[in-house]
Amino acid sequence: MERRDSRQATSDYPHPFIHKLKLTRAQRIRGIVLGTILFPIRIFLVALCFLMMWPIARLRLAGLSEEERSRPVVAGWRWWLLHSIIRFLSRAAFFFLGFWVRVKGRRAGRKEAPVLAVAPHSSFLDMLVLPETQLATVVSRSENQKIPVIGALLEFNQSVMVNRKNPESRKQAIAQIIERLTSNGYWPQMLMFPEGTTTNGTILIKFKRGAFLAGVPVQPVLLHYPNKLDTVRWTHKGTTWIETLWHTCSQLYTNVTVEYLPVYTPSQEEKDDPNLYADNVQKLMAKTLGIPATDHVMEGRVPTRMLGGLSLPLEPPARETLSLLHKDGLRESEVEAALTQMIDRCQSEQGWRAVVDELVPLMGLTDRQTAAKICGLYSKDDKVDLRQIYLSVAAVSSFMDFKSLLHIAFTLYDREGSGSLTAVDVSDLMGALVGSPQYHTEELYSELSRRGVPTEQELFRVLTTHPTYQKLISEYLTSEGAESTTPSTPLFNGKVGNNNEGLPNDNRSALFHKTADNSSALPHKKDD
Repeated sequence: MERRDSRQATSDYPHPFIHKLKLTRAQRIRGIVLGTILFPIRIFLVALCFLMMWPIARLRLAGLSEEERSRPVVAGWRWWLLHSIIRFLSRAAFFFLGFWVRVKGRRAGRKEAPVLAVAPHSSFLDMLVLPETQLATVVSRSENQKIPVIGALLEFNQSVMVNRKNPESRKQAIAQIIERLTSNGYWPQMLMFPEGTTTNGTILIKFKRGAFLAGVPVQPVLLHYPNKLDTVRWTHKGTTWIETLWHTCSQLYTNVTVEYLPVYTPSQEEKDDPNLYADNVQKLMAKTLGIPATDHVMEGRVPTRMLGGLSLPLEPPARETLSLLHKDGLRESEVEAALTQMIDRCQSEQGWRAVVDELVPLMGLTDRQTAAKICGLYSKDDKVDLRQIYLSVAAVSSFMDFKSLLHIAFTLYDREGSGSLTAVDVSDLMGALVGSPQYHTEELYSELSRRGVPTEQELFRVLTTHPTYQKLISEYLTSEGAESTTPSTPLFNGKVGNNNEGLPNDNRSALFHKTADNSSALPHKKDD
């Protein structure tokens, strides 16, 4: 089965991870008046519901052995009594928050559709869908077990717990999910938010594979909030969670519609390829919602968009670095001089790794905090790869053309000095150019290897002529407000290139004079 309509260019759509509620003066005054009255009352009633649920939730698995706890509790008094009470109190909690829930369509049985895929994911308030799905089981972070009340409710729900920082825990969670989804109704339905994070609802971002790994039928579930004010959303940036809660509680009521779509039964090709399965369900749901399906994802805490396997941060570290350098008082010429020093440092015995304290003199900074912020953009510890800073900043600056930049990058990452790159080299090089680690460059490497080994000439050709990767140059690796410097015609004229072709020969700085002879400004093969 072929993929349905391909995604449109993600650059055509606004940042999906930013939502800021805009209120008129009248709406603000109304919110303050109603919020002052309704907020404390609603929070008190919700807290009362949760406190009542706490001991009841603990009773469900109380007195059971570990073996009994590993099986679903779907019969007896623990089910018909406790389950009914928790569901009633859950509904009451969201009712007290002001939600008026309308259900559209029919929820499929657990044998018909073992998993419910819910989207768009707007905020923590989306959990209001749980009472409407008979408290379907969920997947949650293991640290949530330590939160009072929440931990008890997760235990009651017999949720799949996962420590995202532990690879072994992730493997066990995947195995547990597949086991439950393929149990032919032995386990209750599972509910998942396949986007994996919250968005502003303007697009439907790329679905994660978790809900589709088992290859079983899925029932798509849409969440609509048809209100004049969009108070429910809580995203990566913008309105905070407390503002979301305040504005929602300040409304007389908040409408929400839970819409069950027909069960989606995967083809054999989709069963064999969870990514294809996830993409097709995503596009189906997006079409029903009337919004685009895109390749945006949240990697860790970094909003990105996918392009030919490459992960491009929506907030490029290089642009933030330039902003920090300018705030520290550096002019364009001084930024250029700082890049020159980085290349000199890479060539020296000290190598291409530097700590925060070394960045201060290296970049000509006056504030150590600025150096720490720049380091944090590229690294999780206090050491940073200078090649990443140099190449990514140069790529979004107007200091040199793309061919010259690519030559420097190629020479830096051609570890063996053989004139060709390995798959790891390509991954590291592209990660340095965009300023973010790249883990899925197989598609690019395959394209580079079509005519033989991936040479500098071949890398330049693919990046400047391939329809997908041209967008990388024109939309990403270009200075703000400037046109891409990528040539529109091939510069090699069909001849076999070498690492000395296309070197910069302008006289804008000493940096570019150094790169002209391919010797003095490039690091030796000593830092790997």
